[in-house]
Amino acid sequence: MSEKESRPLFIYLDHAAGTPPYPAVAETVGRVLAEFSGNPSGTHRGARRAAAILDAAREQIAAATGATPAGVIFTSGGTEADNLAIKGIAFAVRNRLGLKKVVVSAIEHKAVLESARWLQSQGFEVLQVPVLSDGTLDLDAFYSALDPSTALVSIMTANNETGAVQPFPKISEIVRERAPRAVLHTDACQAFSATDVGLDSLQVDALSLSAQKFGGPQGVGALVISEGVPLLPLQHGGSQELGRRAGTQNVAGIAGMGVAVSITLQHREEFGARIAPMRDRLEKVLSEAWEGARVNASDAPRLPHISNIAFPGARSEDLLVLLDRKGIAASAGSSCASGSLTPSHVLLAMGLDELVARCAVRFSLGHTTTPEDIEAAIEAVMECLERLWQVRLQELHSRR
Repeated sequence: MSEKESRPLFIYLDHAAGTPPYPAVAETVGRVLAEFSGNPSGTHRGARRAAAILDAAREQIAAATGATPAGVIFTSGGTEADNLAIKGIAFAVRNRLGLKKVVVSAIEHKAVLESARWLQSQGFEVLQVPVLSDGTLDLDAFYSALDPSTALVSIMTANNETGAVQPFPKISEIVRERAPRAVLHTDACQAFSATDVGLDSLQVDALSLSAQKFGGPQGVGALVISEGVPLLPLQHGGSQELGRRAGTQNVAGIAGMGVAVSITLQHREEFGARIAPMRDRLEKVLSEAWEGARVNASDAPRLPHISNIAFPGARSEDLLVLLDRKGIAASAGSSCASGSLTPSHVLLAMGLDELVARCAVRFSLGHTTTPEDIEAAIEAVMECLERLWQVRLQELHSRR
């Protein structure tokens, strides 16, 4: 059997969109579902058992992030956690202190940017701070954007498209100096699998998590807040999550998230040491295989599992279609923007030409990735690039 014929049918390099759950997570979710015991808001024995499962997971997440268990608010994922943070905190601070300014970076996840844009329609002043060409926050512009009227600041821990890690706790120091009454939030969804994410380590007041980004189930997340952070609920109904997020909790999913947190903490250092060399290998070979190729954010501190490579002249949508036919899963950026006809707002904010930004592909590795996967992916990408080059030559020839 040839090497090509022995390739796996499916190589998953889209872990930044959602990573497969750990086997122990899947087992836990299945077991909790099978042993259904009731609604955790009830008072009978089964309900108390469900509530105990929530309490255990809450304590695991609190310990991992330096929060109190009461500071962990379960959500349906990272998007809801970001929405609750941006809207719920901004309104609470405005109601309490009369502050109306919200400051975010230009490369935030759409959940943050769209929430901030909505706040603008509600009378808030919203400022987007630019980033440098390496994808990190322009600290001078950030310093100038803040003042004592600032209610909320939200800067992501690390970017979900490029992996660029933002300069915390320097960001925190600037906020405390320039906007001492502001609440500082960070979207830590992408960073949790690979780096220390905590209220104390980052020196933030609130952070968002998504279980599917670190081996947990889809549809589960959390907003973690420090004591004293004001928050208005966005969902109204029952008194779940101490009245901050109405609705029956996803007990099985939350149990799985707790297991994923424990596994991630246990293997986080090993994860980076194993994954980074594979990412570097992928980048080195592919950047040398295509003239003008560039690894975006390569000059910045980065998460070890995300690589964003632009292949000028090879549109990402064309390359991804060919890769999918070969069983290679990758993306053109954030999964929430897939299918969009516009280039990545992250890459444009970094100063990339629009045509180049349309040629960028994100390869993201995870706990299931092997060196064999990377070698097969490299071969497949090079074959697809060669095919696109031949098509391009034929188009140029036909125009003559």
